[in-house]
Amino acid sequence: MGRFILRRLVLTIPVLILVSIGIFSLIHLAPGSPLTAILGEERADPEVVAVLTRRLGLDQPPPVQYLTWAGHILEGDLGYSYQLRMPVAKAIGDRLPVTIQLAVISVVLSLLIAIPLGILSATHRGSWLDLLSGALAALGSSMPAFWLGVLLILVLAVQLHWLPPYGFVPFSQDPWGWAKSLLMPSFTLAVGYTAILSRLVRASLLDVLSEDYVRTARAKGLHQRVVIWRHALGNAMLPVITVVGLETGRLLGGAVLTETIFALPGVGRLAVDAVVGRDLQTAQAVTLLMAGALLLSNLLADLLYGVADPRIRYD
Repeated sequence: MGRFILRRLVLTIPVLILVSIGIFSLIHLAPGSPLTAILGEERADPEVVAVLTRRLGLDQPPPVQYLTWAGHILEGDLGYSYQLRMPVAKAIGDRLPVTIQLAVISVVLSLLIAIPLGILSATHRGSWLDLLSGALAALGSSMPAFWLGVLLILVLAVQLHWLPPYGFVPFSQDPWGWAKSLLMPSFTLAVGYTAILSRLVRASLLDVLSEDYVRTARAKGLHQRVVIWRHALGNAMLPVITVVGLETGRLLGGAVLTETIFALPGVGRLAVDAVVGRDLQTAQAVTLLMAGALLLSNLLADLLYGVADPRIRYD
């Protein structure tokens, strides 16, 4: 297991290097100048512009700028945000807990709904329950997150006044307010995620239920519930774990839009503000963090294979 983890971590190094090059290139090719965002639209003193250009390293060729930025990243220095007037690491550290809470709640909510729904659809194949589940999954997967978020705000916040329309309340300050502030954003992220997982659980479980060992378990007189939960579900969850690993990392990217709609002070909204304000250091660091989260979630998914199926060994 240790050798497998070490090998996977080593293989992520060239991937992160390629990702960092792409991030650096795309952000620097975007229109606008960070000097304008810092100094304002009005005509600035040329001496101030020259000093700030040298301080930011913008007078260097792009390859030199990239190597300088990458060297600082390796030293743990993510740069300084002139827009926020603080180090980028502190800005991310202050907002990362909100994004993690949002992602974890969304994943848990999706699994709690998708797994039972997929099992019911597979065990009642062709019934009205299966058809209703398929229709809801198609609706959920085709519904844009921004449209659903705005709809929830209009209905639950503006019309019914059940939940706050925007903002975030820390758990330590008010647990009930914390739950209400994250309910709509979490549900917005979880809808599309649940639709994909429920249909995947259904398809995977139907394949497993046709295997010989499942028929043997039924021939022994075992109850249907025992056959499903003890014999079939473990193998059926293997492809589900793959999708969970991929989609969990992508939730950080999906949180960009959701956090903006609900005005959550998370990493996603920080990325949007950084791109709009041409805060290059912050935008680069946040995008690289999201790429690293996706790679880490894939590694965790591979490790969970061994938990779901003891026959898998990482030799």
